[in-house]
Amino acid sequence: MTVITLTTDFGTDDAYVSIMKGVILSINPNANIVDICHTVRPQNITQAAYILSTAAGYFPEGTIHVAVIDPGVGTKRRAVLLVGPNSYYIGPDNGVFSYVASQATPRMHAFELTNERYWLHPVSHTFHGRDIFAPVAAHLSIGVAPHELGTPITSLSGVTLSRPYHHEDGTLIGKVIHIDHFGNLITDIMKEDMPKGRVFIEVFGHIIDDISTSYEDEEGLLAIFGSDDRLEVSITQGSAASYLRAKIGDEVKVGATKTSLRTGKSKNQ
Repeated sequence: MTVITLTTDFGTDDAYVSIMKGVILSINPNANIVDICHTVRPQNITQAAYILSTAAGYFPEGTIHVAVIDPGVGTKRRAVLLVGPNSYYIGPDNGVFSYVASQATPRMHAFELTNERYWLHPVSHTFHGRDIFAPVAAHLSIGVAPHELGTPITSLSGVTLSRPYHHEDGTLIGKVIHIDHFGNLITDIMKEDMPKGRVFIEVFGHIIDDISTSYEDEEGLLAIFGSDDRLEVSITQGSAASYLRAKIGDEVKVGATKTSLRTGKSKNQ
């Protein structure tokens, strides 16, 4: 049974997601449809790209991932299919697959979806999730080959993927790239980016001494590596985002600790 996942910014108050599922099931009644996320902030391509990348690697080989965060729907932006080593990705060519494409080894093959035979007609100018992406995913799931769905292409549109950098004083400067449901600030700093030895983390003037191993190691602000090995700033029994009034793009600094501080405790609370 083929798995088809859906990631959208459609929310759950309207019928859009259910309509896409209906289209898929009308073509392949045996499809196993899994929702990754439908509460991506409206038109937030970068957030969707990150969320999809955190989930995609845990699905079975052959999974088809459909992502519809599509502020350019109805324009000349391309509809694309990416063929990876273990899975497929279908959606608009607007950068929503930037993270998964950057992580793929070997490199993915890409196709522009041009064969209207596999679309739902008439095609709306505002709902390509229903009329192009869902039916293409369903046809792919029943054995239609990628080259039958479109034309090979050699480049894709992308979003700039945030990466930390070293300041001239040696401090590692990263950014918040995602704020999760719990208010944890997820950064672009990976475990392998970190300085060796004991470290401090600075965010909005608060100093956090070293890395915690659980969300309740200490009271107050703490830093921890999340499940995808990214540095997170959290707060015990609360929302770090609300406490700090943080937003995506804010800076987080990491440096080597030179003085003895109390582990896991913010010095500015």
